Amino acid sequence: MHKPRKEMIAETRAKLIAAARQAFGTTGYAEASMDDFTASAGLTRGALYHHFGDKKGLLQAVIAEIDAEMAARVHAIASRAPTRWQHFVDECTTYIEMALEPEIQRIMFRDGPAVLGDPAQWPNANACVGSMTDHLTGLQEEGVVVPGVDPETAARLINGASSQAAQRIANSSDPEATSKKVVAAFKQLLEGLIEKPGPRPN
Repeated sequence: MHKPRKEMIAETRAKLIAAARQAFGTTGYAEASMDDFTASAGLTRGALYHHFGDKKGLLQAVIAEIDAEMAARVHAIASRAPTRWQHFVDECTTYIEMALEPEIQRIMFRDGPAVLGDPAQWPNANACVGSMTDHLTGLQEEGVVVPGVDPETAARLINGASSQAAQRIANSSDPEATSKKVVAAFKQLLEGLIEKPGPRPN
């Protein structure tokens, strides 16, 4: 019995993404040979062009898959936080610290920006900014975050800072040491959003 066409297309795409992810994660985007990883998936270069257009299109698909996994992991960790503010901080810092993982480091924070440009322009960035904006709006309503700050603007700035932070770790000669410095500085930046008790300066 033949599989439905839709199922076969999904299987082919999944095979190509898995093979490319393995190649990009180990040898890097530039060095990964399309012939090698299509052969390892038991497919042709023609299948790659048909489904993804080119190698760059395949990188975008790999990044979308890793990004979805990262988002799920970040959410799982942050959802254990006791307060909304801690949830927000944990979301941001967990994402940054993932730059220590070799596959994520190489694909998301080194090759991705080099090949696809500024991560702030990637398709997934808007969803991330939207989620941060909602968090900051809620934190303002709770009186945790200073009232004068526009939540969407702050979200875009924080999103940019977390992306830069992760790239700094990924491109460092000592990622572990850099991560500690980066996360400490990033948390200090976020602290500036907290409403302090006492009279407000005019």
